[in-house]
Amino acid sequence: MVDTTYRSNAPEIMDDFTMEGEILRDALDKIASINKLLGGNKVTLDGVRSLLKGVDKTRTISILDVGCGNGDMLRALAQYGTAHGLAFSLHGIDANAFTIKHAEALSAGYGNISYHCKDIFKDELPLAKFDIILCTLTLHHFKDQEVLSLLSSFHAQSTLGIVINDLHRSKLAYYLFTALCYAFGLNYMSREDGLVSILRGFKREDLEQYTRQLKFRNVTIKWRWAFRYQWVINS
Repeated sequence: MVDTTYRSNAPEIMDDFTMEGEILRDALDKIASINKLLGGNKVTLDGVRSLLKGVDKTRTISILDVGCGNGDMLRALAQYGTAHGLAFSLHGIDANAFTIKHAEALSAGYGNISYHCKDIFKDELPLAKFDIILCTLTLHHFKDQEVLSLLSSFHAQSTLGIVINDLHRSKLAYYLFTALCYAFGLNYMSREDGLVSILRGFKREDLEQYTRQLKFRNVTIKWRWAFRYQWVINS
């Protein structure tokens, strides 16, 4: 039986920022498709909506997606903004240059999305401040101390808040994903990284502990299908 008591520190294949090629492209697109199918995009969109309550909707709202992958979440936000008459300035960052180029190709028709190849621990962000900073299926890639460091920086760099959408570390999620791999015909990297991602995911008490350590005051933590936590941190 798999042990989910503590977060795993096992590396993922995708953590190699020099990786490129068809296997990576397929993995990025499959992750985005599964995330959308299982309602993952809605988890992030709902978090953004909660931060926008009471905000002047006539001004341009800047949003940064950290670890943007193929840009699927930013395109969903662009479509949401258009549908609701909102002016979004959308930015995606990822440390893998191949991933950024793929996201740019898929987002060619979106004039308000820009992508930047940056290592979040080494490089400056494209803007000094953003209204909202997103981490969709990204935070679990980091160890606990890195999570604390990142969130402290994000809190200082966001005027409205942060939306975290990440995996619930559970045995049931692990075994259900094993079955999902066969249903979606996931390649080797997607299968292996997906299982490691779940073991690197979070339990509610992890998020509550981070909240206490960082002394965040205005937060909401909600469990959402499929085995996700939505953690909204108001600045």
